[in-house]
Amino acid sequence: MRTRLAIKVHGLLEQHFPERRVFLKSDSDTRFIRLRPETQLIAFAGGALLVAWTIIATAILLMDSIGAGNFREQAKRDQVTYQARLNDLSAQRDGRAAEARAAQERFNAALDQISVMQSELLASETRRHELETGIEVIQTTLRGTMKEREAAREALAALQSDTAQEATENLFASKDAGVPVDFLADALARTAAERDQVVADAQMALNRADEMAHEIALMEENNDQIFRQLEEAMTVSVESLDKMFNAAGMPPQHILEQVRRGYSGEGGPLTPLSFSSRGEEVSPDFLRANRILEQMDTLNLYRIAAEKAPFAMPVKKAFRFTSNYGFRRDPKTGGRRMHKGVDFAAPAGTDLHATADGVVTHAGWQSGYGRLVKIQHDFGIETRYAHLSKIRVKVGQRVSRGDHIGDMGASGRVTGVHLHYEVRVGGKAVNPMIYIKAAKDVF
Repeated sequence: MRTRLAIKVHGLLEQHFPERRVFLKSDSDTRFIRLRPETQLIAFAGGALLVAWTIIATAILLMDSIGAGNFREQAKRDQVTYQARLNDLSAQRDGRAAEARAAQERFNAALDQISVMQSELLASETRRHELETGIEVIQTTLRGTMKEREAAREALAALQSDTAQEATENLFASKDAGVPVDFLADALARTAAERDQVVADAQMALNRADEMAHEIALMEENNDQIFRQLEEAMTVSVESLDKMFNAAGMPPQHILEQVRRGYSGEGGPLTPLSFSSRGEEVSPDFLRANRILEQMDTLNLYRIAAEKAPFAMPVKKAFRFTSNYGFRRDPKTGGRRMHKGVDFAAPAGTDLHATADGVVTHAGWQSGYGRLVKIQHDFGIETRYAHLSKIRVKVGQRVSRGDHIGDMGASGRVTGVHLHYEVRVGGKAVNPMIYIKAAKDVF
């Protein structure tokens, strides 16, 4: 059975691959090699496989080359687009930094103006009280002077009557006794002089009272202008701070209550300020002054709260944003991963600063973060500064906003020099740009 099948296969192969002989001739001998159909089939199949492999390999190489070229071109285009985007973000950051500096200058100027106006208001209030006291004294003096003038008039009338009678008697007596009668003229002259002096003093007191009333009117107008300027400045300052805290998701009233509870001791910096009415009737100026002082107390509370929340930039020198908060492609694995902070790129060794007052809770190495500084702030807020080249603080150290806490580096899981900055509220990461953008029109 096998023999017949082999014969049939051999016959079929001979139809397509007939037996061939390859002659090899030399000077002294001639030889040949017989190529059977099976051998030719194997050679043909091997050659076909070799050609097919060559074609496939060439096609793969060409496709890889074309794909690599397209990928490189796409990568170059993406890099150019990304660089343009980074430059745009850098320009926006510089613009916002300039606006923030201008806003800070305006805010400081407003505070200085408020301080000056407060001093002027206090001095004006003191002067007003002095003028009111002076007017009361003048009015009392004037009333006494008027009484004295009336008494002088009555005395003058009586004196004139008595003098006339006495002069008549003396006149008749003088004819016999020879006594001089000039004393009568002298007495009348002195009385007239005293009367004129009393009238002059009364008129002077009335003129002085009119002058002081005019001064009080001018001072009240000046006080009203100062009040208006103070009220406008306080309204602008408090509204901008309200907007900042609301934008950061921090309810202003709740934050102010927390700060007030922390400074409730007697004689503390937040002792309520007010004018005393001294038991007198409350005036509109008194109420306006106390309202302004209450707003100043609120502004002071806001100032303390703003120093305790991360409303500042951790990098003050030139930098650029390289990665925002949110999901992104992992630079190490290429997979999609949550980025819980914001990355700032700058030269190695760039100074890094605390963004709010707080206490250092970690200052050392942590896997992935490299050299890491953690600062705990009020209101349950924590900030993290990762990939540092050098740490400048210790655990337990109290820091203030703007303090130098470390240097930028590339420690830990990174692809280059940068700062990874995180903000956590109640242990949960939030977007740091919420606080940075919220403060751009205030600080």
